[in-house]
Amino acid sequence: MIDSEITFRKLEIFLAYMEKQNITRAAEQLGLSSVSVHRALHSLEEGLRCPLFIHRGRNLLPLPAAEALLEHATQVIEQMEHGIQATQRAAGFGDKRLKVGTLYSLTLETIPRLIMGLKLRRPELELELVMGSNSDLLQKLEDGLLDAILISTSDSSVDAQRYDQLPLFQDDIFLAAPASAELASEGTADLRDYKQKKFVSLAEGFATYHGFQEAFQVAGFEPDIVTRVNDIFSMLSLVQAGVGYTLIPGRMKGVYENTVKLLPLAEAYQMRQTISLVFPHSREHDPNLLALAAESRMYALVSRKR
Repeated sequence: MIDSEITFRKLEIFLAYMEKQNITRAAEQLGLSSVSVHRALHSLEEGLRCPLFIHRGRNLLPLPAAEALLEHATQVIEQMEHGIQATQRAAGFGDKRLKVGTLYSLTLETIPRLIMGLKLRRPELELELVMGSNSDLLQKLEDGLLDAILISTSDSSVDAQRYDQLPLFQDDIFLAAPASAELASEGTADLRDYKQKKFVSLAEGFATYHGFQEAFQVAGFEPDIVTRVNDIFSMLSLVQAGVGYTLIPGRMKGVYENTVKLLPLAEAYQMRQTISLVFPHSREHDPNLLALAAESRMYALVSRKR
C-alpha cells in the first residue's frame, strides 16, 4: 500500500519546487508559506522512506531519487487531472449542455428571462428544456436525467438532504371562466357558487392539480370534471372554448386575462404556489448550476420588488 504521507497535493508541491529550485518561489507560485513547502517535501521523504534532497546552506539540492520521482510524479498528476475531467464530464459537471426541467406555465416569462441572463453569464452553454408535471420532473431529477428543475415546491416533497432549493416567487391561484360565462360575483370567487358548473383540470401530478383538489375539499363538494389534460395551455384553450371552468396560477394572467374571465378565490380557498429552482446538493459547485442559481436569485430579487 502507498504510504498515507504521499498525497497528490504533496506531489504538486514537489513538482513546483523541482521547477523553481527555490522554496520561496515555489511557495509564491502555490500560494503557500515557505514553511508549508518545506514540511511537505520533508513528509514526502518520510512517506517514500528515502531522501530526495541534500542541504546546501539554505538550498535543497535534488538527489537522483528526486529526479526519478519527478518523471513519475509528472505523469501521475497529468493522468489524475485527465481522470478528474473525465469523471466530471460523465457526471455532467461543467458540460456545455444543461438539461433543465420546467413546468409548462413557466415558459411564458420565467424561463425566457432565465435563459437570457444565463447566456450572458455563460455564452457557450446550450440549454435543453424538458417540460412536464411537478411529479414527472422531480422523478427525472432523481433518476439523473435532468440537471435542475423549476417546480412548485409547495406541492411536492423534496428531500432537503439531497437537493438544494432556491425559491423564485410565490403565485396566487385564480378561478378562470369562459368569457361568455356569468360569474356569481365580481369580487372574489366562492367555489360553492359554482357547484353546478363543469370544470376542466390538469392531470394528477401537476402542481395546479394539487391545489385544485385542496380547494374543492374546502368547498365541500366534488367538481364535475369534463376532462383532464396534460398541459396548462390545452386546459385554458378548453376554458376559452366554453367547455368549463378551472383554477389557474396568477402567472398565466398576462396572456389570458383578455380571453377568459379571472376572479381571485375567496379567502377560504386562497392558496399560494412557491416556484423554486431545485438541483442536487452534490453538484452545488458545478459552474453551470452556479450560473443558473445566480440568475435565479436575480429573478427572485426582481420578483420581490414588484
